Amino acid sequence: MKNKRHGKIRLWAGRTSTIVSIMLVLFVFGLLLFVEYHSYKATHEMQERIAYQVDLNPETTEEEAMSLRDELLAMEYVKGVDYISADEAARLFSAEIGEDFLTLLDSVNPLYPTLMVTLRATSKPALMKEQRVLFEKEVKDYACVDGVTYHETMLNDLNEIFYKLSWFLIIFVILLLFVSIALISTTIRIAIFSNRNTIRTMSMVGARMGFITRPFLWRSIVYGFVGATLSQLLMWAAIYIFNKQFHLALFHPRYFTGYIALVIAVYVVGIAISFISTYFSVHRHIRRKED
Repeated sequence: MKNKRHGKIRLWAGRTSTIVSIMLVLFVFGLLLFVEYHSYKATHEMQERIAYQVDLNPETTEEEAMSLRDELLAMEYVKGVDYISADEAARLFSAEIGEDFLTLLDSVNPLYPTLMVTLRATSKPALMKEQRVLFEKEVKDYACVDGVTYHETMLNDLNEIFYKLSWFLIIFVILLLFVSIALISTTIRIAIFSNRNTIRTMSMVGARMGFITRPFLWRSIVYGFVGATLSQLLMWAAIYIFNKQFHLALFHPRYFTGYIALVIAVYVVGIAISFISTYFSVHRHIRRKED
């Protein structure tokens, strides 16, 4: 009875250690995916906040400006267009400097009506630059447009930084994925090694390979699922505390689609690695017996 009890304790200890190992690896992997996702979102949102000022002729009527606005919105790479009349521009400038500058100019408004245009973000700096050049070229063809104003050097530098940061995180995620595969595979091999006598006995009595591997494969799926579930609970608890501590908006509904994909990715990685590692480990022990 004592040996049987000790055997059960060792069995559950082995299963628990396997699940905990999978959980910790997937916890780190999930956190890195979370950081990569928000880096990607922040990069694109910042790129799409940068406004290009399209200066219009003083004679441009509001109807002409709104017509141009609609044409710009129809462009594939344009995200949004805001019309600012000359009067509104004067009001905004006065608010910025803290006094009504028109009183110094005998109420003559020197400001022109403008269109503030934002472009859709892209993942490649070269493509973003081509898009910007094409936009500037097409807009200048309109007779009512005097020119396009933007900070070209700043935009090029930001795009380059965002591009390098995104690729750095992607490479880091891929490297961690390989590390996760190695760690989980090692844990599974150790767990299978502890059952080598069972595998050898079943093989000796003539059990087929499919019959021997089936219970281990089902167990590997359970290990991967439970490990992924625990890692997600731990990860989202940590994110919730972090979000509450720093008053962020990490749980905004616009992120939910990405979060669902992230959760699915963690489950797929956990179950797939556990399943594949178990399959090859069991087959390795069976082949050794046959040899």
